[in-house]
Amino acid sequence: MKPIFRLIPVILVLASLAIVGTIKTALAEFPNKPITILAYMKPGGAADVDSRKFAIIAERLTGAKFVVKNKTGAGGLVAMKHVLSQPADGYLLMATTKSQVFKVVTAKSDVNVEDFSWLTMNQSDPEAIITNSEMPINTWEQLVADAKAKAAAGKKQIWVGPAAGGLDHVMAMKTWKAAGITAKYIPFKGGKKAVIELLGGRAIAYVGNPRDIIGQPKLKVAALSRNERLAAFPDAPTFKELGIKGLDNEIMWRGFAIKAGLPDDVQKFWDDLLMQVSVDSEWLDHVQKSSIDPVHYTHDKFLSIIKKDMAEVEIWARDAGILK
Repeated sequence: MKPIFRLIPVILVLASLAIVGTIKTALAEFPNKPITILAYMKPGGAADVDSRKFAIIAERLTGAKFVVKNKTGAGGLVAMKHVLSQPADGYLLMATTKSQVFKVVTAKSDVNVEDFSWLTMNQSDPEAIITNSEMPINTWEQLVADAKAKAAAGKKQIWVGPAAGGLDHVMAMKTWKAAGITAKYIPFKGGKKAVIELLGGRAIAYVGNPRDIIGQPKLKVAALSRNERLAAFPDAPTFKELGIKGLDNEIMWRGFAIKAGLPDDVQKFWDDLLMQVSVDSEWLDHVQKSSIDPVHYTHDKFLSIIKKDMAEVEIWARDAGILK
């Protein structure tokens, strides 16, 4: 019997080592705690809504826990700086949009976009000129004619939208130049407040996206930046159809980014997950029901788009006097 008793300590040691080894393996797996998705908009904003839908799908695909948190301020710069202040461990994902990187330029922020890993641009949302159908001036042709008449009388139309120097402001300036008209852009803190101005008849046009008028029967898309009309808005003409050149691909892009420097296995987790989400039927339904084109551009291609956008907004912001 003695040999058996002598073996027991050895067996216990081996078992303990096996358990420790198993625990270390489990602890090394990613993720082993909840992942936070940071939305720079308030609850109900586009980035917030997209983040919550993504969280639901990601949990279904991975079995991991995803938690959405909102961190507003400075047009998204507060969220960007917060992400960069955290470890590059993959547990803090950021919902991002074109407006956010525009703000890096117009605010002269010290945020370096190359400090992020731009995981995916997954939405291409066409820009649109939106009018109030209950007002006498609501078609594109009426809009242009009225702008020219007002200019002749030394007056200007009032256009509204969010953020001075933001995407929609730049879109307004591009539209005026392409159409040969002038107007005044009044920015509001958030698109909803700007829409209220249009509904109240205190503005003649709102610059935004088709999703902004869902549930607003009084509003209409007078001009759309897209190669083809949207199925959900069959009466909304494209700029090309209206004879306006150079405005066929003005978009609000949306996607996800994370702090650069991830471990290889964590980077692979995110790349694989985002690829799966990009073809998931629940995600596609979520995007397309808002008349947005789903895409999947990653890393170098996404970053090249961002740098091009930043160079462009700097030019327009200087023209507008926003940047000196």
